[in-house]
Amino acid sequence: MSDRVVETAKPWAEVARSIEFVPTRYAVRDQPESVAREMLRCDSTGIDELVDAGLPYELKSGVRHFDPNDLYNLGMYSKSSRTQPELTFRMLFRFADRPVDPLLKPKTWAMRVRLECPECTEVAPWRFEAPDVVRFGGRVDDAVAPEASTGSAEFSATVTTTGARTPLVSTELRRLTRDYLDAGYRWQMVPVAMQADYELVHSLGATSCIAASLFLAEQFRAAGYRAEAKRGWFCGVLGGALDLPHACVEVIDDDGAVKTVDIAKAQLAARLSANTAQFQELCLGSIYNKVIPSTASGNAPFGYHDCASPKAVQVYSDIRPAR
Repeated sequence: MSDRVVETAKPWAEVARSIEFVPTRYAVRDQPESVAREMLRCDSTGIDELVDAGLPYELKSGVRHFDPNDLYNLGMYSKSSRTQPELTFRMLFRFADRPVDPLLKPKTWAMRVRLECPECTEVAPWRFEAPDVVRFGGRVDDAVAPEASTGSAEFSATVTTTGARTPLVSTELRRLTRDYLDAGYRWQMVPVAMQADYELVHSLGATSCIAASLFLAEQFRAAGYRAEAKRGWFCGVLGGALDLPHACVEVIDDDGAVKTVDIAKAQLAARLSANTAQFQELCLGSIYNKVIPSTASGNAPFGYHDCASPKAVQVYSDIRPAR
């Protein structure tokens, strides 16, 4: 018998009250109402109910536009079992309630990353925070680094990841991790720039992978451990077509080994099913083959362009299982 909880759909006004909307200074309200209706599988009346309940929007040419993070969170917590975010979440974590042994085997990914520099007018070198898998038993083959150019460039490689059971042995690290998991923060999609402001995220009762990792790394350091939040890629999402920001904590444990604490994935798996206990434990110190770590720190971008453009480089990842 499945341990999944059968949930009843909430009225949209109740859903709106159950989440925190992205503050205006971080919001990018660029999704038209037609997209909102499609994501949430509702009609204009449902959107009206959400707006009346506080969903922020901007009017552009007479059409209401919304922040995609707000729409994703509304869908994820609607309990309707119909919205795009709910269906994506279930597909994304369908592996988490299965035996974890397949996550410990070598897996090869075809990785392409496009870098785009807005308002760029000059040829300049690119700097890219590349995959950092060799330290964890992985391999990078056929890497093609971005060359100096104007406006855009690309990184590509064949990346092999692997997994290993290396659970946390420090009772203090486990206590700090458990305290965070038990704090009751609600996972939400949050803009990357806002995630770096983890005090704000937590003040809203929310959490995210970058915010959680930055906070937990600080807690580990305060307890006397060497720790750093690191960014990477969560692989195989929607066939590689969805670019999800990901972060975890690397910490040197009492046994002298570097351990990886993927706190956000443990939180998300706990929402899915009671059968995910093995995967949740894997997230507390071990590595698994669906994550590609990078050389970027937890709140740093993946790419830079040494030109005069004031805009941040936009990064779009496409990571698919290699054939």
